[in-house]
This record gives sequence, structure tokens and C-alpha cells, in this order.
Amino acid sequence: MSYTYILYSERIDKFYIGACHEDLEYRIINHNSGKYGSKSYTSQTKDWVLFLKFECEDYSHAVRLERKIKSMKSKKYIENLLKYQELRERIFIETKST
Repeated sequence: MSYTYILYSERIDKFYIGACHEDLEYRIINHNSGKYGSKSYTSQTKDWVLFLKFECEDYSHAVRLERKIKSMKSKKYIENLLKYQELRERIFIETKST
């Protein structure tokens, strides 16, 4: 199982969008511990919490979905993903391979 995930930091009021093909809980722990280096985006703070996740069948779909969400470049869009199930379903289907 692979995931596209959105983390939120209350301290900096920012979102982080990522994809992984490993244990998601472990991945979040790594983001909060600074494992990805001092220059990584998530090193700004250590209060990242899971905002939203998508379970994908394969890693390539998870990456396509991650890129699609990032391309929207909108905090409001991310908030609407949580709010509207039909929006989540639509973006999930759009990014599946044909």
C-alpha cells in the first residue's frame, strides 16, 4: 500500500504534501524528528500532524496524486479536500492510470 498524505503544522500554519510507500506513521515520525535534514521543508517545525491521507494501490499513483494536489497551490483547495468527499474522489480518479 502506498499513500499520498497531507500534513499540517499549527505553529507555522502550513501544509506539507508527500507520498510514500512505507508505513505512514513512521514517515510522520521521521518528518517530526528532522530525519530528512535541516534543509527539508518539514524541518521548519516538529508539530506535523496528519491532515488527510489517500490510500493508493501503487506508488506511481501516489506520486501523481501528490503532484496534482501540489499543482493547485492553494491552501483553500487543501482545506476543501478535507471538507468535500466528492472532491477527494474526483482527484483520486483523475490521477489513476488508465
